[in-house]
Amino acid sequence: MAKELACKKCKAITIGKVCPVCKSTELSSDWSGTIVIFDSKNSLVASTLQISTPHKYALKVT
Repeated sequence: MAKELACKKCKAITIGKVCPVCKSTELSSDWSGTIVIFDSKNSLVASTLQISTPHKYALKVT
């Protein structure tokens, strides 16, 4: 199974080499916590975290 990486810019989690949300290649294997956003337009959590695209995100990326 491929290791999940988190984008250093938007914190989206991916198994690829390019972030599917912001298209960045700055990915990190050092991340913790997860949150899945389904409806970013109506989510208070997404609004607080400034997330505008439904996806799986890391809470902390280093």
